[in-house]
Amino acid sequence: MIKPELLDIVEILVNLPEHQQFVGAQGTIVECYDSENFEIEFSKEDGETTALCALSSQQFIVVWKATTKQWLTPADKIAAIFNNLSEAKREEVLDFARFIYQKA
Repeated sequence: MIKPELLDIVEILVNLPEHQQFVGAQGTIVECYDSENFEIEFSKEDGETTALCALSSQQFIVVWKATTKQWLTPADKIAAIFNNLSEAKREEVLDFARFIYQKA
């Protein structure tokens, strides 16, 4: 698992309609409360903050590491999502991956 850290860019996996943020929205970790809970800032391109949300690490994946200044690979992102799924959902993902592989 990619450990979330201060100033990493994350992508949310859940809708946050009360903050007008939806699956796929990207924000920045601006506070680390503990190893599982973080404050995420969402902003416009001009830097204006649109929302501040306290989220658990189960609600997002890291997509850019501030320490390395690198975007994560698609494989890293898939692994992060996969690790948050139940065993039944993992089986569904595996079946879908087999289906996609067969079409290649």
